[in-house]
Amino acid sequence: MSSTAEPASGQHHLWSVDEHLEDILAAIRPLEPIELQLPDAQGCVLVEDVTVPVALPPFDNSSMDGYAVRTTDTEGATEEFPAVLTVIGDVAAGSGELPTVGPGQAARIMTGAPLPPGADAVVPVEWTDGGTGGGAATTMRPAGAAPEGATGEVRVHRPVEARAHVRSRGSDVQAGDLALEAGTVLGPPQIGLLAAIGRGTVRVRPRPRVVVLSTGSELVQPGEPLGKGQIYDSNSFALAAAARDAGAIAYRVGAVTDDAAELRATIEDQLIRADLLVTTGGVSVGAYDVVKEALSFVGDADEPGSGIEFRKLAMQPGKPQGFGSIGPDHTPLLALPGNPVSSYVSFELFVRPAIRALMGLSDLHRPTARAALQADKPLPSPAGRRQYLRGTYDAEAGTVTPVGGAGSHLVAALAHADALIVVPEDVTSAEPATDVDVVLLG
Repeated sequence: MSSTAEPASGQHHLWSVDEHLEDILAAIRPLEPIELQLPDAQGCVLVEDVTVPVALPPFDNSSMDGYAVRTTDTEGATEEFPAVLTVIGDVAAGSGELPTVGPGQAARIMTGAPLPPGADAVVPVEWTDGGTGGGAATTMRPAGAAPEGATGEVRVHRPVEARAHVRSRGSDVQAGDLALEAGTVLGPPQIGLLAAIGRGTVRVRPRPRVVVLSTGSELVQPGEPLGKGQIYDSNSFALAAAARDAGAIAYRVGAVTDDAAELRATIEDQLIRADLLVTTGGVSVGAYDVVKEALSFVGDADEPGSGIEFRKLAMQPGKPQGFGSIGPDHTPLLALPGNPVSSYVSFELFVRPAIRALMGLSDLHRPTARAALQADKPLPSPAGRRQYLRGTYDAEAGTVTPVGGAGSHLVAALAHADALIVVPEDVTSAEPATDVDVVLLG
């Protein structure tokens, strides 16, 4: 991932959100596929279609605890005149040798056990006396409590239809069926399916390793006492959580002080475990904007082609942004603003799509919707800037309501929002009841 310096004539150019995102995604390459054991593949993306090698279930089996019977032997059975069948044995889940059920016979069978030869249906135990010679049973007796082991007689009180309570071979999937398509994110049900068809490993793109690093001498870790002029580091916690939510493995680094050499050394130390680096803070024009000071170079003399470019974007919040690559593997780095709302909005717009691109996904973005703006008064928006306001979305009513103000420091309002209200660059006043685009944060 390489970048070039902005020409002097363009130093004051405002880049659009779409231009910046397009440049980022053009420089991101999906991670190389690897073969992983199933427990390690959760959250990863398949890179190949998976077909079913064996039918599921692989044999006819019982869906109930009861008795495997021939349906002809139960015709006309009632509680007053039950069908009396000879019990010839037990069939448990995992049974190998199976008894053959002949005329006038039945085999006790447990849920999941293979249907024995000769039988064509299963009578639930509740439709029988359970082999006790008494009234209707409510449960199967333990094997050791059955008369003469698993033999004796059972009275069936209701007739049963052919194939009743039998799970047919291949009723879930047939051999040769497509189990999972390439591009599928492996969650618990997909992992379960892979295990059920006998796959111990699978070829996937791994979850990206994202290192989140905040900067600022004023930052203190939560749980520690605040000194004069200090604030708690919330950005690194929020962005690391957002990275995990996007599908990444996130590593949070404690805040680095406003020292360019220390920041550069910390970033270089983190490269060994990073597929993507995210910094927050220090990208504006202040005297202590350490990220810009440490990384504002066209190319690294030691690593040709590397470099971080800093830009001003036509958006609010999140005007100052940086991106590029660093280190021998040209690890991508996204430098976000330090204000909490600015950093989070920037993450959703730029970092989340980058993470999903690294995963090899085609669907990179949050879902969007159109909604009627529910507000007491018009919402002002700066001319020429795309504004992102926090809001709560009501899907049933088709409305979105602003939460908090436009300030980029209002983290409390962000915690109560589930959407971003998008006010386009050419709109300076969003009127109540008008339709707006909404980014759904989930």
